[in-house]
Order: sequence, then structure tokens, then C-alpha cells
Amino acid sequence: MGERFKLPLPIWGSAMDGVVDVDFAIAMGKLGGVAVLNLDGVHTRYQDSAPIIKRIAEADKSQINALLKEVYREPVKPNLIAERIKAIKAAGVPCAVSTIPARAAERAEVVQKAGADVFVVQGTVLTARHSSQSYHQLSFEQLVRACAIPVVVGNCVHYETALELMETGIAGILVGVGPGAACTTRGVLGVGVPQVTATADVAAARDEHMRRGGMRVAVITDGGMRIGADVCKAFASGADAVMIGTPLAGAEESASKGFNWGMATPDPNLPRGTRIHVGTKATLHEILLGPARVDDGSQNFAGALRSALGVCGARDIPEFQHVEMVIAPSITSEGKSFQQAQHVGMGKS
Repeated sequence: MGERFKLPLPIWGSAMDGVVDVDFAIAMGKLGGVAVLNLDGVHTRYQDSAPIIKRIAEADKSQINALLKEVYREPVKPNLIAERIKAIKAAGVPCAVSTIPARAAERAEVVQKAGADVFVVQGTVLTARHSSQSYHQLSFEQLVRACAIPVVVGNCVHYETALELMETGIAGILVGVGPGAACTTRGVLGVGVPQVTATADVAAARDEHMRRGGMRVAVITDGGMRIGADVCKAFASGADAVMIGTPLAGAEESASKGFNWGMATPDPNLPRGTRIHVGTKATLHEILLGPARVDDGSQNFAGALRSALGVCGARDIPEFQHVEMVIAPSITSEGKSFQQAQHVGMGKS
């Protein structure tokens, strides 16, 4: 996103209620990344969201869908949107917030006045020509003109769709449909594209957009990354940044202390996600920056990326985006028979 929004650490925290609350956003911001607060989540529906998060985390799995529908029926409070943003900014860290498309236009002013640095508009799939019978069609061109802060939209997995979105003036684009650990979109709708393919296609659209004279639009691979190797592959596929959720749910600082559920999980008509338990694995610092205390790649993502650049002879991420890639289904199992037999290292899963 150029000079308008720069991060020392190109990692975003997904707008998942079980992961990102105000305290988590502050903690991640202090480490150089940014965690996106969900404006349609429990943190803007309840003044004190901690008891709600606790109820969701402790609910029996047979009751979780009904409970989620119940707690998300509480309306979003506009004053809480401003309050949460101001609390994050008061800590001196970047603030990014996410909204559904139907509420983007009406929330743009309050989000900016409260001091947010990035406005994310997120749905299962977005296009520049989105239409709906239930609400007024959102014009990204008009939204971008109305915002003095960068607008990031998603999600998208297709070259032509991405190129058309970029032409509206957006600053960033989220890539991915259904890859997240807590998402069931691929099972419910049968829709999705593998993340490497999707990232490469959207990155190609970014390059074409620039060739036509457009500004560089940040490609942010969203979801489907479990360990450092996955993060590295996203950047090698063309990503400028990554957005992760479930790995961060395992941080000691996460809102739920070890649980995660997707943004579409509480949908009253067609839930497209589930609550998962990942447990508390490490501090946020260990997950993002290390030092790693385990050997399975689930900690020190920044260190993994830095090492991958060096191994591939890339001086920076733009160079890394042009490394050669091959399809190698057995690359994680080749020569690892002892690890697999003993369930250590790469043989744990």
C-alpha cells in the first residue's frame, strides 16, 4: 500500500472474534504487524465482550451453532466501533477494522473519525460489480473516494475479478475462499481455489494493473496457513503480506485463549464455519518473531520467511515473489520416515 500504510512485519491477524480483541490488536501492533478488528463481531455488540467469548469457548460442540446465532443477534453499537478504534490507537499502534459490504458506506465516516488506519471490506467473495436485492449496491470507487485511509477488499481468487477490483482504486486485496481451519465454505458451497494458485493469479493481476499504469495493490493471502512453510509459500506465490487466524488463536494473548471460529460461522441462515479448539501454544511473540521452542514450524514465522529468502537467494520480498516454484506433493514426507514413525518434527501431524 505504498507509503500510506507500511508494516515492519507483513503479517495481518484475521478479523476473527476468538482471536482479535482490543488487547490482542495492541499486542500484535507492538510486534510490527496489524490485527484486524471485526466490526460485525461481539466486540462491537457488547460493552464487555469477554463473558461472551468465554461462553462460546466453553459451549458443548452440539450447542455451539445455536449459541453463536443467539449472541450475534445483539445489534452492533456504533459508539462501540469508535470506542474500540480509539482504544487501539491510544496505544500507539496501527488499527485496521473489517466490515461487511452492506455496512461499509455507512461506517466509513465513523471509522475514519475514530482514527483507523485501514478500512477492510470483507465477504466470502467480492467483485467490483456486486449486486444484491437486500441492500444498495456498494460502489468501491465511491467508497475509495470517500476514504482518506487505504481500503482493502476481499475475498477474491480470480485474475479477471481481481484486476477489475484493482481498477476501482483499492489499496489492497485479500486472497482466499474457504482455506481457513475454521471455515466450511468449501463443504457448504463447494467453492474454493487452492491458495498458491489463487495467490499467483491475483498477483498476476496486480502486475498487469501496474503495467497499465495503476498503483501497486497489496496482495494479501488470507487463510490456509498453519506453519512457517505455508507463510513462505504464500510470499513465493506473489503475496505482499499474509493474513492468518488459527495460528494466532493459539497465542496466550488471543481473545479466546485457544479457540477460533470464522466470520460466517454465526450466519443465521447458512453457517459457513465452525468453532475449533487449537489450545494455547505459545506467546504471540514466539509465534511471530520467535525464538521457536518447537521444531514443527508453528513458531517464528518471521524467522522462517527471512531464512527462506536467504536460501532462495532473494534480497527482499519482491525478489522472493519471482523464485521458481514446483509441484512437489511428497516434499514434506521425502526422507522423513523416522520422524513419521516417531511422531516428531514434521511427522507430528
